[in-house]
Amino acid sequence: MISAEEQARLASAISDVEDDTSGEVVLVIAEQADHYRAVPLLWAFLAALVTPWPLIWLTAIGTSRIFLIQLAVALVLSLVFSWPPLRFALVPRSIRHAQAHEAAAREFLRRGLTRTREKTGVLIYLALAERHAEILADTGIADRVDPGIWAGIVAELTGAIREGRMIEGLEQAVRRTGAILAEHAPPRLDDVDELPNKVILLD
Repeated sequence: MISAEEQARLASAISDVEDDTSGEVVLVIAEQADHYRAVPLLWAFLAALVTPWPLIWLTAIGTSRIFLIQLAVALVLSLVFSWPPLRFALVPRSIRHAQAHEAAAREFLRRGLTRTREKTGVLIYLALAERHAEILADTGIADRVDPGIWAGIVAELTGAIREGRMIEGLEQAVRRTGAILAEHAPPRLDDVDELPNKVILLD
């Protein structure tokens, strides 16, 4: 997904920005938000449901043989549609984005961003296959920042990814997020690093 050197570069950026804030930044990069394992079966079964009708109308094949053909279509297509690139292509864009949003929300909870002392954790989530980026902030910072600011960071990040500058885009997103946190959640004298700075990679 990304090299060890690139991971270190991003982790260093997170560490740098957290020196200037009591907030926490977590970066999660997922190869894909979901495996969509039910999709091949759904399309194969839909095709199998349609298969008997032209055979009934246009041929003299018996019902038992049509049933066997129907089963064969379902089996073959479920295998064909299971090929990852094709399986992913069969998923509507709206569903892909909805799954990515749900995955981001799960990671927000899973990575402890709701458990920071001042509720100032921020998640930067990227699902590569879905081409979906999202920033989620806990209540301590979300209540102080216009959502349009996060949307602007996401737009810059996705633009950089389209241009083939993913690492640069992620680093910029981290640094811009850190600047917002520094403004609204300055460092405390007793501040501690509550969450790991390493990049979290998901298959």
